[in-house]
Amino acid sequence: MWADAEHGIMPDILAENLSGKAVMGDDGTELGMLYNITMDLDTGRLRDLLVEPNAETPVGTINFGTDEEGRFEVPVGRVQAVKDYIVIQR
Repeated sequence: MWADAEHGIMPDILAENLSGKAVMGDDGTELGMLYNITMDLDTGRLRDLLVEPNAETPVGTINFGTDEEGRFEVPVGRVQAVKDYIVIQR
């Protein structure tokens, strides 16, 4: 991953280090677990985090699109921090 002005702050982290990380909103809402990351094949830019909601996720209050499997599509530009959790701007 990389950082660029258009897509927010994305530290240089190996994708394998993100696998299975919990994703949390900047308001403390746990969204679920990172399932995958999509990218634009033409430009090579990361596009969305696919987040698998867990049983505690208040699905009706999350304002992100979903894929056909019900996973949240969180734009990469919303990532604010990657530590124990991936923190995103809600």
